[in-house]
Amino acid sequence: MALVDIRQRTGYFFLALIVGHVILISTQVTTQRGIPLLEAAVFGAFAEVQRASNDLLNGVRGTWDGYLALRQVQAENMALKQELDQLRVRLQQERGIAEQSRGLQALLDMKAGLPLPTAAAAVIAGGGSPEFRTMTIDKGVGDGLQSNMAVIAPAGVVGRIILPTGRASKVQLLIDRNAAAGAIVERTRAQGVAMGTGTDQMRMDYVPGSADLKAGDTVVTSGIDGIYPKGFVIGQIESVHRGVGEYSTIVIRPAVDFGSLESVLVVLTPPGAGDGSGGRGVNQDRE
Repeated sequence: MALVDIRQRTGYFFLALIVGHVILISTQVTTQRGIPLLEAAVFGAFAEVQRASNDLLNGVRGTWDGYLALRQVQAENMALKQELDQLRVRLQQERGIAEQSRGLQALLDMKAGLPLPTAAAAVIAGGGSPEFRTMTIDKGVGDGLQSNMAVIAPAGVVGRIILPTGRASKVQLLIDRNAAAGAIVERTRAQGVAMGTGTDQMRMDYVPGSADLKAGDTVVTSGIDGIYPKGFVIGQIESVHRGVGEYSTIVIRPAVDFGSLESVLVVLTPPGAGDGSGGRGVNQDRE
């Protein structure tokens, strides 16, 4: 065992001598340019190490710069997304304001063109029961409003006041199942009564069987009820079904979109003024 160790040590010693001898020789041997061979070899080796280190450093720096740039882009995208969301919200608000302004302008134009005294009112609530179609406006007795005063909009007839209080009033919509109004077909002057059904449609009753009616005809108020002024649009005839002796079913599509009302006009003329009806007319609660 000791002999093997001695031989290994001897081999290592001779190997070290050979390497040292090669190094000594390399220091004396020069290249064609006069540079020592050992120096050239060491420089070349270190240059490759430096090249690899530099490439690795550049790669890490590029990756880090890319990461930072990506983070910056993500932050900018988030900021732009938030700004876009804010602009969308602002656009919706401005669209709502513009729509409200158009509605108010139409109301003002209508008010200016009416020969009747009116008061503008805002809708502040809708009816809570599907059986009774009502809404609440922000004007009341303190503003000169009374029961049975007609409520209108630029599109047509809305309904009548049924419960005025000091600062607000309840309005019965024309589509309420207990509402009715004297009506006349604009094209043929055929008369009848427009009746609410509690739905988004109305019907026209008491029309003579000989009357010339067809889908699309405009139905307006006749004024005979003493509540609604004459000539205001109620709606258009949607369908006509002839019965025996008279039209059994005449369906009217209301001109007013009751679900989107924001403001209305109340006709301040006392109900039934000048016609001796006292505001009774045909607009009475009915079973």
